[in-house]
Amino acid sequence: MEMKKLIEDAELKRVQQYEVDVTLDPDTAHPKLILSEDGKQVHYGGVVKKLPDKPKRFTHCIYILTRQSFSSGKIYFEVQVKDKTAWFVGVARESINRKCQIMLTPENGSWTILFNKDKLVFRGNPDVHLPLRAELQKVGVFVDYDEGLVSFYDVEDRVHIYSATGCTFSEPLYPFLCPEFCDAGKNSAPLIISPVNQTD
Repeated sequence: MEMKKLIEDAELKRVQQYEVDVTLDPDTAHPKLILSEDGKQVHYGGVVKKLPDKPKRFTHCIYILTRQSFSSGKIYFEVQVKDKTAWFVGVARESINRKCQIMLTPENGSWTILFNKDKLVFRGNPDVHLPLRAELQKVGVFVDYDEGLVSFYDVEDRVHIYSATGCTFSEPLYPFLCPEFCDAGKNSAPLIISPVNQTD
């Protein structure tokens, strides 16, 4: 067990070297989402803001992408999910449908994990149910575009959660966040894109 922990710790340190600095794109945000001024935090606001219906904007689902996209190489970013009861985190391709309800699956252009109180799932067809992680506070997402790999990590416990392998990427990928609904105030905390703490 100790050896497994050391291996996973080393793996996380390796992928953290590929950290990218990303900020959320307000032009993609569903009108009920509220962003921080620095573009690093997003939460559900509940009220539809009057915004221009840009082609990039999600108008049906409460999703948001970053300004930055990636079409090659390796990237890594971390999202704080502390104090939340539900969320999605992952990456999505540029052509993901932004104007209607879609299932979040690789076939539809997204590679995400979902947390919802009593379950942790990689959204696929079919879904992959993952072991629940107590007090999951920060999720690391690593993408190797050229190898077709998307991996998720529990940053605080420094363990690997899941990897989607053999993925086919043919267009730019964007970090993808969904803070989900407020759940009577229980899920009002924001999702926060956090800098990597290399001393973890």
